[in-house]
Amino acid sequence: MAPAGKVTGFHKEGNDWFCNAGLPSDITVVVDGIKFHLHKFPLVSKCGKIARTCEESSEKALVTVLEEFPGGPDTFLIAVKFCYGLRMELTPRNIVMVYCAADYLQMTDEYGEDNLLSKSENFFHKNVLHNWKDCILALQSSDPVIARAEKLQIISKCLSSLSMMVCTDPSLFGWPMMMYGSLQSPGGSILWNGINTGARIRSAESDWWFEDISYLSVGLFERLINTMETRGIRPEILVGAIMYYGRKYLPGLGRWKSGQSGKTRTVASFSLTPAVVDQKVLIETIEKLLPEKKGKSFCCFLLGLLRVALILGVSQMCKDSLERRVGMQLEVATLDSLLIPVYSDSDTLYDVDCVERIIHHFMSSESRITSFSPPSLDPETSPASEPLRKVAKLIDNYIAEVASDVNLKPRKIRFLAEALPESSRPLHDGLYRALDIYFKAHPWLSEKEKEELCNTIDYQKLSIDACAHASQNARLPLRVALQVLFFEQMQLRTALAGCLNVLDTESAPAGPMTVPSEMAGQIVQRDGWITVVRENQVLKGDMESMRSRVGELEEEFNKIKQEMKKVTKSHSSLSSPRLVARKIGCKLIPRSTDAQPDPVDSAGPTPRASVEQARRSHHSRHRKSFSLF
Repeated sequence: MAPAGKVTGFHKEGNDWFCNAGLPSDITVVVDGIKFHLHKFPLVSKCGKIARTCEESSEKALVTVLEEFPGGPDTFLIAVKFCYGLRMELTPRNIVMVYCAADYLQMTDEYGEDNLLSKSENFFHKNVLHNWKDCILALQSSDPVIARAEKLQIISKCLSSLSMMVCTDPSLFGWPMMMYGSLQSPGGSILWNGINTGARIRSAESDWWFEDISYLSVGLFERLINTMETRGIRPEILVGAIMYYGRKYLPGLGRWKSGQSGKTRTVASFSLTPAVVDQKVLIETIEKLLPEKKGKSFCCFLLGLLRVALILGVSQMCKDSLERRVGMQLEVATLDSLLIPVYSDSDTLYDVDCVERIIHHFMSSESRITSFSPPSLDPETSPASEPLRKVAKLIDNYIAEVASDVNLKPRKIRFLAEALPESSRPLHDGLYRALDIYFKAHPWLSEKEKEELCNTIDYQKLSIDACAHASQNARLPLRVALQVLFFEQMQLRTALAGCLNVLDTESAPAGPMTVPSEMAGQIVQRDGWITVVRENQVLKGDMESMRSRVGELEEEFNKIKQEMKKVTKSHSSLSSPRLVARKIGCKLIPRSTDAQPDPVDSAGPTPRASVEQARRSHHSRHRKSFSLF
């Protein structure tokens, strides 16, 4: 009921609000420094709080201050308009504020039928809780009055309603098509003139709500995820929502986003304001919300989260938990995500200490897993050792990547190399390559320091290419190079003996081929050794035949030489050359001054002379070739 004089509205003068009733004000209400010059009668008839204040005071011009009024002056103006019978509008954006303000002013039905409290409650239950966008808007606007909204169970009802709509086909609720465009409902059904046709879109994604809930504050988001988990929503879907929220408010995580990037799906009929987020609080909240899950993209997200946590300086408990989570799935991590720079005062480029702790967590979790493996299985071939081999390869690549840092100490490299057991590396080529890069970047290292690092390499597990490179590597200590040569010869002998056994067995006429298990294992273990050994066998055969041929030619040459010496001794220097030639079984071509030759002799050299000439030239060539052996 309005006072005498028609009330047309309110106007503001400076920081004061006045009623356009044409009557003097008899009560002044102060809200956050803003004065409202009003009349007692309309307020007392609707507000229990102001009614008791007026009863306790006998002043004619009463001034009262409303401390911590929900929603501030704007919300109080809505309540005042309701008291004066003016038109006021309830919307999803202001319903929580008005609801809390009506509760604060005690505007119950005791002070008037269909009072503001019951009116707000009805609007909230009938309009807001059954609409996805209205629930989001109501929750987003509830942050300033979160305590009173909790008391009125507004927050819990909104969260429960959202959870129910996420885990149920949204098309069942008949939501208006304008929320998600004109072609489909939120549940993925095709709409025609706003009517659900029942036809389904081919790809109904389960992440349609990720963007919408990302506008909530960290606290409300955490509570919403917990409520959804209680309702039984799949963990992988919740993880997707958490990762989406984290990447939105932690820009550094955008780099660690998985390859798939789809359209941002959100409510199209209204705009939302991004929440104001404390990034430290957000990281600690995300760490608590994330389940114990494994996956390549999830591990990259954890490493990105750890990187941002180190930048922001979050609590040590949060950092330790993130390192433990990464360590439990280190086998699916990538080298790029593991290269965490140092963000504190340090000489090194990368945070090697953090990687050391992650490896420690991995070994702790791996020991618990392998303790259940059957002891009869070979530790290098058992399925349980597969993650160990992947981590060993990853760490070798990591060492090779950070080895170029001139300030990296040798003990750090050695710890990384020795952090994993020997059985984790079938081949030590990767470790040798990493140490070679480190030696190249640190030429001032002493021989002792180099030898200590080289002791981490098992030379028997180097491939033939690595052995060949190491035996000629001037950066390695001399003793290490000799050890490599020794083991290379041992391995060559072993592989050669094994290959010969295999070849002998293959050439046998009957009987199954049997190779000793140790020998076969050595042959299979070395990549490319079989081919090399066979080539060596061919070369060896060619060399043996060549040597025997050269020996025969030498013997024949020595015989000829001895014959020449005998002839020289028996005849003087005036003896005819023809006589010497006849002694050794050769014929000479007659000169033009000699008597008329025999027709056969004049035709050219005899076949025997040609053969002897070719043999001598052949002997001389082989004599030269023999000197090369």
